Amino acid sequence: MIIGRKTYDYVLKEVGSSHYDNGQRDIYVITRTQRPSVGRTTFYTGKLTDLVSQLKSENGKNIYCDGGAEVINELLKNDLIDEFIISIVPVLLGSGIRLFKDKRPEQLLEFVKVKTFETGLAQLHYKRKE
Repeated sequence: MIIGRKTYDYVLKEVGSSHYDNGQRDIYVITRTQRPSVGRTTFYTGKLTDLVSQLKSENGKNIYCDGGAEVINELLKNDLIDEFIISIVPVLLGSGIRLFKDKRPEQLLEFVKVKTFETGLAQLHYKRKE
């Protein structure tokens, strides 16, 4: 799993560390500040594209990215996202960070499915159109 530092810090504060670091997967927090690893969580300060190349060369299945906007934008600019699962949470924010930033290439997506939850959360699943 790859996650931006701001998103990681927010989830850590609001939900707790076990949300990400459950001992079943490696977590890479993209940050500019060097920090020691905690459990299976690595604070990565290198180039994101290098990390993705490294992970793709290792055994395993999918690389999951849980935001934020800067990380997603960098992956989009380098054509490194195959599928999107966009969660819509039933909370209207007064302010926040856009998920998709300007200056990224346009991509056509193909709808896969939608999953809804009793909490009102909806997840839209798309894949890149070839």
